[in-house]
Amino acid sequence: MPTMADVARHAGVSVATVSHVLNDTRPVLPHTRQAVLDAIDELGYTPNTLARSLVTSRTRSIGLAVSAISNPYFTEILQGVEAGALEQGYSLLIADPHDEPEHERKVVQLLHERRVDGLIVAPSADPRGLLSYLTRHAVPTVLLDRVVDAAADGAPRFDQVCAENAAPTARLVAHLAELGHRRIALVAGLPGLSTTGERISGYRHGLAAAGLPYDERLLAHGDSASAGAERATAALLAQAAPPTALVTANNAMTIGALRALRDRGLSVPEDIALCCFDDFAWADVFSPRLTAIAQPSRDLGALAVRVLLERLAAPDRPARTVRLPCTFVHRTSCGCTDGTSPDDSDSSDSSDSSEEGSAL
Repeated sequence: MPTMADVARHAGVSVATVSHVLNDTRPVLPHTRQAVLDAIDELGYTPNTLARSLVTSRTRSIGLAVSAISNPYFTEILQGVEAGALEQGYSLLIADPHDEPEHERKVVQLLHERRVDGLIVAPSADPRGLLSYLTRHAVPTVLLDRVVDAAADGAPRFDQVCAENAAPTARLVAHLAELGHRRIALVAGLPGLSTTGERISGYRHGLAAAGLPYDERLLAHGDSASAGAERATAALLAQAAPPTALVTANNAMTIGALRALRDRGLSVPEDIALCCFDDFAWADVFSPRLTAIAQPSRDLGALAVRVLLERLAAPDRPARTVRLPCTFVHRTSCGCTDGTSPDDSDSSDSSDSSEEGSAL
């Protein structure tokens, strides 16, 4: 098996230069770097990552803890994280916290004990144990998709990467109101999640902007799951004055809502209009095609990696929250026969990512 010394001899450089090329610890002239890379390729040299980690105190690995990895939304985020990590020469260790606070803390501890250089975590509805562990052990961490409360001075305690939630939800409500709907219901996610709170806030702002009153009977929690949304939608439809339009707050709940509507023999959009948060692969092949908010899932994953690596390079810089815009994908489940409307000139809810000094 070729060694680093063999690579150095083959390239006509010192072992230290080979080390600098492998570890990016010092600038190397382009032609020298290429000679080393060619020697590595020709000899079939494989770096000893364990030995390297003992020298550098880095394993070049990232821990990722996200729940419901089977969910298409998180699957796409995972693809973004994996691509971003691989591009920077990092491996990925993955765990599913199942949105259970105690299990979440345990899996994060296991990842940390495997000496990952940093963590990317989508926190649960009650992340107190998680945040306590991360703070106590000073683990470089990026919180993904969901944000947590800021410290007393208003600054975020951890780096956070997420999509916009309130404005895109308000956009869905405004569109339904423009189509003449006055009883617009929301099937919201699991209480305690920041995404749930922000999308409820967007729903209420959308109603207010349209001059519609907020009616708490039109807000039901589907707990971010298909079965929960099926129950919540059934309860909304059982009211004496049921909604004429429905907004579902994630892709799993969209499926549950559609099941409830089917079971009652209701057609979309003839009997009830439907808009959803989260676009997914099948949304365009449903009949009708689903009007949705599309999140930049892969971009979120890749950005989380970049923010984490920036944290590793500058451990003392202030924490920040970065948000990416979503896109309004206009189809026909809202009741528009051709998937176009007067407000389609701008399909993005914001043109640039935003960076906040504190979490929302």
